[in-house]
Order: sequence, then structure tokens, then C-alpha cells
Amino acid sequence: MGQYLEFNGISKSFPGVKALEDVSFRAEGGRVLALLGENGAGKSTLLKIMSGDLQPDAGFMDLDGDPLHFTAPLQSIKSGISVIYQERQLIPSLSVMENIFIGALPEKAKLIDRAKLRASTQAIIDKFALPIQPDVPVMMLSVASQQMVEIMKAYRRDSRVIAFDEPTAPLTDTEITILFDLIRQLKEEGKIIIYVSHRLKEIFEVTDDIVVLKDGKFVTFLETEETDERSLITAMVGRDLGDTYANLDRNEKIGGVLMEVENLSTYAVEDISFTLHKGEILGFAGLVGSGRTEVMRGIFGADPIVSGKITLDGEPFAPKTPKDAISRGIALCPEDRKEQGLVLFRSIEDNICMPVLAKLRKWPFLKIKACEALTIEAVRKYDIKTPTVDKLVIELSGGNQQKVILGRWTSSLITTKILILDEPTKGIDVKTKAEIYQIMCNFAKQGIGVIFISSELTEVINVADTIVVMHDGHISGTVKRENATEESILALAMIEE
Repeated sequence: MGQYLEFNGISKSFPGVKALEDVSFRAEGGRVLALLGENGAGKSTLLKIMSGDLQPDAGFMDLDGDPLHFTAPLQSIKSGISVIYQERQLIPSLSVMENIFIGALPEKAKLIDRAKLRASTQAIIDKFALPIQPDVPVMMLSVASQQMVEIMKAYRRDSRVIAFDEPTAPLTDTEITILFDLIRQLKEEGKIIIYVSHRLKEIFEVTDDIVVLKDGKFVTFLETEETDERSLITAMVGRDLGDTYANLDRNEKIGGVLMEVENLSTYAVEDISFTLHKGEILGFAGLVGSGRTEVMRGIFGADPIVSGKITLDGEPFAPKTPKDAISRGIALCPEDRKEQGLVLFRSIEDNICMPVLAKLRKWPFLKIKACEALTIEAVRKYDIKTPTVDKLVIELSGGNQQKVILGRWTSSLITTKILILDEPTKGIDVKTKAEIYQIMCNFAKQGIGVIFISSELTEVINVADTIVVMHDGHISGTVKRENATEESILALAMIEE
């Protein structure tokens, strides 16, 4: 019998929330097991128990028959378990080789044996055929290469279990191919691989088995080749969602011009021109690094505009700061919601009320009941799953965090004319994605202009009314939804100059 990791009756509760309840299943060595479920299903809690960051209230894990009880992450590592989170656990100022061998640096005469360290690191890099140098500081690497450093660190530890939490979220298609090749190598060596992702296409490409969780409970165990996407969605959601895109209640009455951008250039993009209409969902597609986010940063006043002009509601608009944009009714939900969109260690109420504190102040105090009422309005409007408005945002699932940002910018105290959503469905389950698509359509029906950036071609083609495609800091084409195909958008996204 090969290696295995077994979960036996795992339960975990937080105040007001039962995150896991009597979860049991087995992950086998030499196979990749997908852990699926909606946001809030318990996946992250289970990974944190694996890594020793959390302790279960009941139940235990066993690795090859040996019971495991962790009170700290170091115990998990020493037992042969490595969890690679979306937020990388690296020291940016240290080199690749120092990060890979941290805690086990080779010594010679009580000093670090740098020659041996370099050679040992190079051997691991060569094994995976990666274009990375041992001496380079991690801060100088791309996000994808940093991800590879995390994998090499787990490999160096000779981890028997390696869990990946949404590993492809920041990666390009080329980088995803490299990652999948690495996972297949680890699988061939008999490692136990647990893979968490909301991208169902990846599940069918790289996994062998699937465990579905819902509301903290085990739902089913499936072999990947014996199921299909629709069956998985039904298992995760508890019902058949049908055709998500066909069921959208869209805005059919697109109005006049709301914003016109002419020949806009910033430090990162050049000669950008497009028009946004009232009630329109304008999609921005393109490969990672094509300049989509940078265009929005210029419009939002986060990056300086070098040349060009913007007209908003028929009047000139030249934002110097985000405050200028907010005052004119422009809201931005950034791609990195944790780093740029939220104050993680503050409550839902604090995050939602943040832009309108001046309106909620009765000097020198805040109107406590008004703050609470505004937050409750957003919680109900967007069905934010929380027992109380005082819950810290860091404790919410990714989908609920995204809803908090939406609640902030669309409260009754804010007049939003343009809502910019940068990768709003990244790391979010299929049910919440469908909810966010409909929320965008609802905004459009109110006459709000919605700008929607997405790296998932299927969703941008099916949700946006018009699609602007970018390549290398320029607009390479504009396509109406009825004429858009994945092939035509990709051709524009990869166009040769």
C-alpha cells in the first residue's frame, strides 16, 4: 500500500460559525486530490488544520497510520506536510537558496556553507528545469517564480504531503503549464497532492480524485474521470445552476455616453481610447501584464496621467488622486482585494463605512446606529455570510470579502456612476460568481457604467456588452458580445506588433 493521509471526523467551530463538522476522507499517494466547495465550505479551515495553524475541536488526521496532533506549524512541517497558500510564505530580502533551505542551512566551520547551499539549490532547480538563479533575492522574482520557490522549499523538506491553495490565481497560461508539470513530477514520486481551486477546467486537467465539501460537511468523493462539470457544480451548490450566463437578467437599455477616454497614456500604457455608456458592462480582456489594471489606475487617480484626456458626464476629468475620482462617482474594486481593497483586521462595519465617515460623524463622535444600519443594509443586499457586522474581514471567505467591497461602494450614502471591477471573481466559487455576474447586471440596469476586467475569457465574453482587448500596453481591438469568441479575443490579446 502507498502513502496516504486520512482525515477522521474533523470538526472545527468559530464564534457563530461551524466551519467543519465530522469531515472524513482519505488522500492517496501518487494521486492528485481536488478539494472543492463554495467559499465558506471549510476548505481553508481544513488546510490550516493540516498546516498546524489551527487545531480541530474534534477528530484527527493520520499519515500512513500514524495519528497527527499539531499545536504549531513547525510540527506539521516536521511530519512531512507542506501547505502552499495563495499568500506566499517567503522572506523577500533573502535569496532563492536561503528561502529554500531556511531552517536547514548547511554549515562549515560554524558559518553558512554557501558553495554547498548554492549547489544543493541548483540541483533542485535543475530537476524541475526552472529558469531561476539560486542567488537572486526572492523580491526580484515574478509572482509565478516565487510560487515555484515555495514548491522547491516543500520538495527540499522531502514533504510527503503537499497542498496547493488556489495556486494558479496569479499565473499566466504558460506558467500554469509549468506548475502542472511540477505537480505531475511530484505525483510520479508518490507524493500525496491536495489541490484547491475554483477553476473547474483545471480540476479535470490535473486531478485524479475529488472531495466536495458544503457548509463544513463532507458531501461526496468522486474519481475525476467519472464525473463532469455540471455534476460537480450541483454537488457543491446543492442544486443545478443551469446555464449561468443564459439566466442573467441583463440591462437591455444602454444609455448615452458616460465617460470618454481619448489617447490616454501613463507610465505603463499608451494611447488608450474607449467609450463607456450609461448602463453598459464594458469588459477588458488581455493576457496578464497587458496593461488592463494600469488603465484603471490612471482613471482612478492612482497613477499619474502623462497625456490624453477624459470626459465624464460631458465635463473634463483629470484625477490627481483617488479622492478626486471618488468625488466624481468612480469606484474601484482592485484585483488584490486583501492588499489593496480591504483593511483585513477591521470589522465588516469599519470597511463598509470607511468612505462615508464624514457623513456618519456627529462631531466628535460617529453615529453608531447609522453605521450599523448602513452595514446591515449591505449585508442583506449582497447576502454576506456573517453572524455579526463586527466580524473581522480577514475571517470571511473570498467571495464574502468581495461583497464587502461592493457594499462599500454602493451604499445609500454614495452616488456611484462608474464601478470598476478588477478580477472580481478570482478565487471565488461558482455560485458566488453567478451572484456577482447578476450584481453587475443589476448595476447596469440602474444606469451605472460597469468596467469589468477578467482573465477568464469565458466570463468576460458572456457577461460584458462590449469587450476591449489589450496587448502590451495598447488596445488591440474592440468586440461586441454577439461577435466575440475565445479564438477572436485570444488572437487580439496575442497580436504581434
